[in-house]
Amino acid sequence: MTRAERGAATAELAVALPALLLVLAVALGALRLGIDRVRCLDAAQTGARLLARGEPLESSRAAALARAPAGATAAVVVEASTVQVTVRARPPGVLADVGVGLASEGTAVARREGAP
Repeated sequence: MTRAERGAATAELAVALPALLLVLAVALGALRLGIDRVRCLDAAQTGARLLARGEPLESSRAAALARAPAGATAAVVVEASTVQVTVRARPPGVLADVGVGLASEGTAVARREGAP
């Protein structure tokens, strides 16, 4: 190794390491996004099931939000024969920071008990 080549590996590592960390952070954020989508769907199904069997609106919404990711919101639509619950969570931190606007969302519809 010549004197001019000394430290080249260190410089290359210094340039590559931040890029590697960014790729890792985005990959972990994408994994978290998938997990949050499953949790939103599970939460929406829980809320819809409780509403369909006649539970009060607020307790059904609270049960859905308890299963959802932190900071999620739940929208409820009650019709004559069905109920619909949509749970939405904001994107994980890393993805939101790099401008990816993919929010996690799950929607469930259930037929109300005793509905015609």
